[in-house]
Amino acid sequence: MFKIVKREEMAEGTVILNEIEAPLIARKAKPGQFVILKANEDGERIPLTMADTDPEKGTLTIIYMVVGKSTALFKTLKVGDAFQDVIGPLGKPTHLEKLGKVVCVGGGTGVAVLHPITRALKQIGNDVTCIIGARTKDLLILESQMKSASNDLRVCTDDGTYGHHGFVTDVLKDVLEAGDVKLVVGIGPVPMMRAVANLTRPYQVKTLVSLNPIMIDGTGMCGGCRVTVGGETKFACVDGPEFDGHLVNFDELMLRLQAYCEDEKACYEDYCTLRDAS
Repeated sequence: MFKIVKREEMAEGTVILNEIEAPLIARKAKPGQFVILKANEDGERIPLTMADTDPEKGTLTIIYMVVGKSTALFKTLKVGDAFQDVIGPLGKPTHLEKLGKVVCVGGGTGVAVLHPITRALKQIGNDVTCIIGARTKDLLILESQMKSASNDLRVCTDDGTYGHHGFVTDVLKDVLEAGDVKLVVGIGPVPMMRAVANLTRPYQVKTLVSLNPIMIDGTGMCGGCRVTVGGETKFACVDGPEFDGHLVNFDELMLRLQAYCEDEKACYEDYCTLRDAS
């Protein structure tokens, strides 16, 4: 069992932070890697990239949005409760290299995934500009943490309630126009990552994205997380989750992510009906 030692509700309660006791994982985990969690014996296995780790305390931090039955079940867990399973670290860590000017772009809960990567890139001497965005100010997460993790933080909201009024790609274009960007890391909703990759392509700036396909076992055995990158089939759990954004087939990825939307919606509604009736 993996006990929750800290819990925080963010973004109007739609996003939850859990700090979890997992000393073996905390000692080995690196930026960009993920874990698979299960709430209880009947729960579903959910992959989540770690937002932070503390090897000394023996804890890892996950941040997730409540979007379906399993994440709604996760939300019911309080401080002192425990996840039945936390498996990891899984996936390949981010390749960290001193390059010069680096831009990290995050949207929604992708900001949580981006946090340890941004911090690590800065720690090894890169000049890191970070651009984060959300639909509205109340849905923005980890602003202070991202400010500390970067040399220059720029904030966007789609509705203009805070920071730049517009998309993260608007600000990214300005930074690219200024020149000398060596690397862009974009993590967030698939349409955002595709837009980032499309924007950086004519500038010929290497662009990494972190993919979130349907995943089951996390060890490359089931093939559920297959994605097409550069015309080749890759498994996000063992070959990723990070890939060259200029080579990812985003159309295929979006179709696969939509495959079970109706089933997921029905399952979530049934869970909420039973929960509210009890």
